[in-house]
Amino acid sequence: MKKIVISILVLSTIAIIIIYMNILEKQAQLKEIKFFNAEYELYRNKEVLYGTDIVTIINKAINSNEKNGIPKNEKGYYIDNENNSIKVDVYMSINKSTYEMETISKVGITNFIANFNLTQFKCSGIEYHKNGRISKIHIEEKE
Repeated sequence: MKKIVISILVLSTIAIIIIYMNILEKQAQLKEIKFFNAEYELYRNKEVLYGTDIVTIINKAINSNEKNGIPKNEKGYYIDNENNSIKVDVYMSINKSTYEMETISKVGITNFIANFNLTQFKCSGIEYHKNGRISKIHIEEKE
């Protein structure tokens, strides 16, 4: 009888520890996602973004994708993995075209800064993965 009670107590203790560890892990993941998102969401609240801000956002996104091992397709564009990939697109009102961050990076960040350093932009939207992590940032040139 004592062995049964001790076994039940040991199993209950192990179950409680496992549940507690899962809760702590989930909280750590949510905290990491919140910290990651905050780096980009601060741009949503700015009235004006300049070319240098856009380059900063693009460089952060590219660095994040590289760090997370996000694969690219045959054209060199990052593939959305529905988890931790991030994309940035920039709408230019002068020619009414949208450019992906990879295109801007290929053409040259230095050229982008030279041409659009003083151009005013705004963050027009942010999309999220199902896990709450930012998946895409939409930026557009102010008219």
